[in-house]
Amino acid sequence: MKTLTLLRHAKSGWDDPVSRDFDRPLNPKGQRAAQMMGRHMKSLGLEFDAVTASPAARVKETLEHVGTGYGSDLAPGWDQRLYLASAATLLDLVRELPDGAERVLLSGHNPGLEELVLLLVPDDRNPARDDVETKFPTASLAEMRFDVGSWEEVSPGRAELLRFVRPRDLDPSLGPDTP
Repeated sequence: MKTLTLLRHAKSGWDDPVSRDFDRPLNPKGQRAAQMMGRHMKSLGLEFDAVTASPAARVKETLEHVGTGYGSDLAPGWDQRLYLASAATLLDLVRELPDGAERVLLSGHNPGLEELVLLLVPDDRNPARDDVETKFPTASLAEMRFDVGSWEEVSPGRAELLRFVRPRDLDPSLGPDTP
């Protein structure tokens, strides 16, 4: 059994005059959402044998704030391939995960994360999958389980979506219509 948790970076600032998309920082709402998601992950008892993340500034900052809420550093490994990766690239990365890691957190960007969930989870009228299909907002978390012994065996339509949590599910002030 393998468990893959996907965490999209929190809301970033478009007003910041950075020269590259890669360098965009989180805005204050994103910082709050990431900390709240970290507290929620801790309350659920989520633990990870490995954390792999995009090295983009907004992902690094998201994981710092999630770690603050979670109560410990998540100690991610950075992988450039996660930056704006497609679902196909993400699936390749998942299949390369070490088999000794049963529970993995992958943190990155849309549309790849959303598309990966829709690729891996069968369209079986699961309301959580429907929510992902509607939108995978910033700082949201999707947890999937695979009945496999090796990450290499992960394939489309074989995941069970255990949960999909958006920041607004935890605090309505973190919804899309609030600053």
